[in-house]
Amino acid sequence: MKMGFNLSLEQTQKLIMTQELQQAIKILQLPSLELREYIQQQLETNPLIEEREDDGELNSMEDGESLLSQIVKNVEYTRGEYGYNSDPDSDFSYENYIPSHTTLKDHLFFQLHITIMPEHQREIGEYIIESLNGNGYLTADVREIAAVLKVDSEEVEQVLSVIQTFDPTGVGSRDLKECLMLQLDAKGIDDPLVRKLVGGYLKELGDKKFNHIAKELNILTAEVQRAYDIIKTLEPKPGRAFHNSSDVKYISPDVVVKQINDEFVVLVNDSAAPRLIINSYYRSILNSCQDQPGISRYITGKLESALWLIKSIEQRRMTLYKVVNAIVEYQKEFFHSGVKALKPLTLKDIALKVGVHESTVSRATNGKYVQTPRGIYELKFFFTSGVSSVYGEGISSESIKEAIKGIIDKEDPKKPISDQRITDILNSRGINISRRTVAKYRDELGIASSSRRKRYC
Repeated sequence: MKMGFNLSLEQTQKLIMTQELQQAIKILQLPSLELREYIQQQLETNPLIEEREDDGELNSMEDGESLLSQIVKNVEYTRGEYGYNSDPDSDFSYENYIPSHTTLKDHLFFQLHITIMPEHQREIGEYIIESLNGNGYLTADVREIAAVLKVDSEEVEQVLSVIQTFDPTGVGSRDLKECLMLQLDAKGIDDPLVRKLVGGYLKELGDKKFNHIAKELNILTAEVQRAYDIIKTLEPKPGRAFHNSSDVKYISPDVVVKQINDEFVVLVNDSAAPRLIINSYYRSILNSCQDQPGISRYITGKLESALWLIKSIEQRRMTLYKVVNAIVEYQKEFFHSGVKALKPLTLKDIALKVGVHESTVSRATNGKYVQTPRGIYELKFFFTSGVSSVYGEGISSESIKEAIKGIIDKEDPKKPISDQRITDILNSRGINISRRTVAKYRDELGIASSSRRKRYC
């Protein structure tokens, strides 16, 4: 065997992930709010980019004619074929208003400040309220509070007992049992069985082991059911009825689907991605500084970056339009009839229809939302698995879940329908599905098994 070193020429092809290509991929997968932030960063770092002011094309609509009526009249805008530009002067937005919300702590502080008590106890009360979590439970130990404030634990307990009389009932509790007991006291419920169950059988009640509890207490199962119904009227998280700023999540749809007669029109929301242009001042500098290589090289680099950014944003708009338009065409029955008409759909189906790679469809739909006549949905919602039917057509998992929910909603609570019975009903409707799949979909719906749904009275 001959071994040695030699030189040879070889021609190969490979994809190089340039910085520009990475930027284009990043822009494609950004949701509208994040895209707006990214564009703002580029506006701050690249002096050659500026946001184009409204040129009046949309404002020229006579008597405030809506965008929808313009589409019906086939009015062509120079804004681009694949979207629309939102007019900030005519669009109504709830974000233009600043809502006033009362938080749990605000509500409790108000009650504390109108309660007659010594000033040092009021300070203890303020510390206790600040130690409550969003559900209204006390997260600090009484002895820790006493040590921090240099007071007796008994006095902290005294102030805590006052706060526990505040609205909402159950606030200031240290655990679920105390929370429920406070509510039973406030409502005047002295039922011995109810109090016994709250005191020692909360876990069994959560698992709905009514027969086990009845056998252990030597009572009828129907009595346990009755007590459970009373306990269910109590609020395990008294603070969740109040506004919590950390729970607020804003959704800005990237695409809007409008229904015009029997047709559905796809409109890309351009308000999140403003139109960008090249700054004319720096363009003129570039033409006049050819004899200054340093300045010319800097401006040329920024110009290429700006042009690529504008191209990437427009490419995102076009790709998003084509992908959503293909989804709407494929799932047209959903827009007419709802979830029950949703068809199984994969990324590959849309990729073949649009003429792009599956990864491109995945990036274009990931984390993005569409506003439709039936509500706002994540684009991933329309991509569902499914099962076959005797008619040769696939049925999506969402449609089957809707059917399962409908069957269970109509059942007799004293004789709940088993998973096998649901399977038989769906099979009789021409849906080929196994009992295991039915159980899986039922769990995903958050519906308990038939044994845990059963009522005894």
